[in-house]
Amino acid sequence: KNPSPLWDKLVFNKIKAKLGGRVRFFSSGASPLSPDILDFLKICFGGRVLEGYGMTESSCVISMMDEGDNLSGHVGSPNPACEIKLVDVPEMNYTSDDEPHPRGEICVRGPIIFQGYYKDEVHTKEVLDEDGWLHTGDIGLWLPGGRLKIIDRKKNIFKLAQGEYISPEKIENVYAKCRFISQCFIYGDSLNSSLVAIVSVDQDVLKTWAATEGIKYKDLEQLCNDRTARAAV
Repeated sequence: KNPSPLWDKLVFNKIKAKLGGRVRFFSSGASPLSPDILDFLKICFGGRVLEGYGMTESSCVISMMDEGDNLSGHVGSPNPACEIKLVDVPEMNYTSDDEPHPRGEICVRGPIIFQGYYKDEVHTKEVLDEDGWLHTGDIGLWLPGGRLKIIDRKKNIFKLAQGEYISPEKIENVYAKCRFISQCFIYGDSLNSSLVAIVSVDQDVLKTWAATEGIKYKDLEQLCNDRTARAAV
């Protein structure tokens, strides 16, 4: 969308000035950037926000948003220095026949790909196949215009006894949104049908909450075992 000169003059130029007033673009990598946040940054600072995707093993950039691309929620098109393909992951129901977009594990090949892990042939063979494709462990899909979108992880998943595939990181991130929780670890295996979680409470938040509720306790252990506190968490 074209910027609004009126709103720029009234509001956004003042925000832009906080960063010196001459910002032309931002770049984002590592963790995925929420499309809402990306659009918000573009509006506030009057510049482009480019999101990219890469790994240490690929000498960084695998893909990057193209000049003039205003669509959010993807990591752009392939770096000219590499090839990208999606490989079927049938156990997770990701295939090239998926509708409306093909899905699969992102594999990368080209001169930017590393030669292997130093003195570690076992792990090297796990990620590099005989044809030189780097298996990233990320699940992606192709959007129109050759845009790549990251949607899931192949690694760090396991199967429970009933055949259900679990991505513990996703569940941990959901539970970690609770204000009482500072850390959460999810574990399971193929011999059991249920998951277990080890949860660490945020002591400051819990103690502040206990004070507002008028709960008396001697130490953190007693507070964590309090029925009202456990119900709140």
